[in-house]
Amino acid sequence: MGHEHDDMSPESKDKRVAIAIWANAILTLAQIAGGIFAGSLALIADALHNFSDMASLVIAFAARKISRRPADASMTFGYKRIEVVAALINYTTLIIVGFYLIYEGGMRLIDPPQIKGWWVVWLGAIALAVDTLTALLTYSMQKDSVNIRALFLHNLSDALASVAVITGGALILLYDLRWVDPAITIGIAGYILYLGLTEIGGTIKTLMLGSPLNIDTDAVILALKGIDGVIDVHHVHCWQMDEHEASLDAHVVIDTGAWDQFEDIKHRIKMVLQADFAIRHSTLEFEHPDHRHRDAEIYGHG
Repeated sequence: MGHEHDDMSPESKDKRVAIAIWANAILTLAQIAGGIFAGSLALIADALHNFSDMASLVIAFAARKISRRPADASMTFGYKRIEVVAALINYTTLIIVGFYLIYEGGMRLIDPPQIKGWWVVWLGAIALAVDTLTALLTYSMQKDSVNIRALFLHNLSDALASVAVITGGALILLYDLRWVDPAITIGIAGYILYLGLTEIGGTIKTLMLGSPLNIDTDAVILALKGIDGVIDVHHVHCWQMDEHEASLDAHVVIDTGAWDQFEDIKHRIKMVLQADFAIRHSTLEFEHPDHRHRDAEIYGHG
């Protein structure tokens, strides 16, 4: 996983998120009012998606602030993982909104209402401008943060939804195809669900202390066993401490003839972990062959 770029300060990134919050708040109110007046469910669907974006932005903004707190007695690992929690909340809201819109779209598809097409087109165009602005504000930040990536996907899907809403409004104006509005709503919802369900897995895995997605733990063990003096490795735990830092715990059995060199072996192990797997934090317990754990599992505590 990459690290935050040095060309933008945390304060500048916070300012970008704050601008996006205000833009989405104003847009949400305008779309809800316009959607009710125009009778467009697609417009209200887009507004609800924008509202979830605004809530996600607020959560992300707060999470970024909290994540900078130093470790203390009650949170010895620090607070950085709160950004992963924020991402989980944001993906969950995407999924809930997606299912709700499919239900509402299905009801409207059965009995399409009268819709004011011009209102749909104009408000959809305004939404597209705001969604594009928000996506641009978060694009450069999303590469380094699962929290901001969740926001970026929210806003990217919003921009695409706004294009669909404008297209639907135009078809209603030209051909009076009222069924297009709920059909587009269902399409938007399907895309929202796709984004949420495909992205939430990695976030859940991180919170479940799963192995980092970019690290092959079997390869890590093979590399450690290949170091001179190491005869076995077991009780291995590899997890993501936060978005950017991976950690490893392991019991390492040292050959009897190399027992007096275990400090050198430890140094070589840490160098391999850092150079080959970008694992900069490791806790190693060394065992003498005569006092090693018998029938120990490679992973876990068994």
